Amino acid sequence: MTPEQVSMVQASFQKVAPIADTAADIFYDRLFEIGPELRPLFPAEMSDQKSKLMKTLGVAIANLHQVGTILPVVQELGAKHVSYGVKDEHYDKVGSALLYTLEKGLGDAWTPELKDAWTETYVTVAGVMKDAAHKAMPAEKKGFFARMFG
Repeated sequence: MTPEQVSMVQASFQKVAPIADTAADIFYDRLFEIGPELRPLFPAEMSDQKSKLMKTLGVAIANLHQVGTILPVVQELGAKHVSYGVKDEHYDKVGSALLYTLEKGLGDAWTPELKDAWTETYVTVAGVMKDAAHKAMPAEKKGFFARMFG
């Protein structure tokens, strides 16, 4: 990510933060619309989950310019998601729901450049989480080659 992309993402998230509750509603509504199979991975009562999502995003985005600070937390989050049943393919739906939420929440401020910056941010973070998840996954759940070579 370029410093300009980091700045764009941080500035745009400051516009989303005041509507955090609405943004969380949009996000989860969209996520469960495009991935209904994901609904059972979440609690029935979603208010705490929605709050956690927005707080986690806030911390990650605020520290995006110093990735080394958030890297251990992102890795821990990825490893923890294994126990929830999260799979690699779920990350694509989460990313899609996030971009949809930002587009709806930011309206006219959502530009192709901002979309690219957020996409790069999400792909980077999701990649770190997936890598940590693979390392945390019990050997019996890994494929043959992963068990053999790492």
